[in-house]
Order: sequence, then structure tokens, then C-alpha cells
Amino acid sequence: MKYIESLIRNIPDFPKPGIQFKDITPVLADAEAFKTVIDWYAMSVEAAGGCDVIAGIESRGFIFGSALARKLHKGFIPIRKPGKLPFTTHRETYQLEYGQDAVEIHTDAVKQGERVALIDDLLATGGTANASISLIEKAGGEIVCSAFVIELDFLRGRERLNLHEEKIFSFIHY
Repeated sequence: MKYIESLIRNIPDFPKPGIQFKDITPVLADAEAFKTVIDWYAMSVEAAGGCDVIAGIESRGFIFGSALARKLHKGFIPIRKPGKLPFTTHRETYQLEYGQDAVEIHTDAVKQGERVALIDDLLATGGTANASISLIEKAGGEIVCSAFVIELDFLRGRERLNLHEEKIFSFIHY
């Protein structure tokens, strides 16, 4: 874990002043580090009882989620920002510090009762993840877990997720 953490760059004032952006691109560029993170995701999903399908949140959740889906021989569901999916969608709006945003999935992305693991790179305030959980449940899915490479503990996003504590996994905490 220390090696993975050493690869994560802190970029001050990105994308706006006051934000300390955690850049995971060096983890993606290092084959062993990337494999370690995907293996950790797989262990987390298995610890939660396994799943039927993987859902990833745009955009870095796509990278980790699709690699995990391939490793576990599961399908992959993209959760995207509004207007990016070509078929009919479910939409969930959520509040930001400075306004609101939304995420969408195709209306047929999740089968009724399907067990879904939600994957993203970072848990900050929990807004995007919680909206994604609501989308999956609205579509008929059951969230078995949500897993993140990084969790910014001071923002308390974990407390805002509509999940039991044992269903939330984070590899590195800041």
C-alpha cells in the first residue's frame, strides 16, 4: 500500500483554488501498482459476497471498474454525466457545494435484483457515489459494496452514503 500511496501525486489548486487534487495517473502507468489495485478491488467485492455486475462512475471509475469486470468475468455498467448515454436513462441529481450535478444510467442497465459493485477512484463528499447508489437501486439493482482507491476522510463522504459501513471499502485514507 505504501508503494501505491507514493505514486499518488498531490496537485494543489486543481481544478480550482483550494482543492488538493489526488492524481492517480501514475498508479495507472505502473503495471504492478495497477494490478495491485485491481486485485484489492476484487478482494473487496469478494469480501462483500460477490456481485453479478460492476458499475463504474465516470471517468476514472470506468478505468478501474472495467479492469475489475474483466478480472471477475462480469459485465460493466457505465454511470455517466447527463447527456452522454445514447439510450433512455434514469437520472439522479445531487447537491454540490457550489450548485448541483447529476448522473445517469441506461434504463435497462441493471436487471431486477442484480447484485452490483460500485467502483470509483475517490470518495470525497459522497454526493456522486450516493447518487449512483440511488440510480442503481431505482433501476432494480442491489448494491453489494462500493469501493474506492482513495477516501478523503476529513470530508466525511462515507457518512453520507446510503450503505452500511461494512459495504464501503477504501484502499488509502487521507
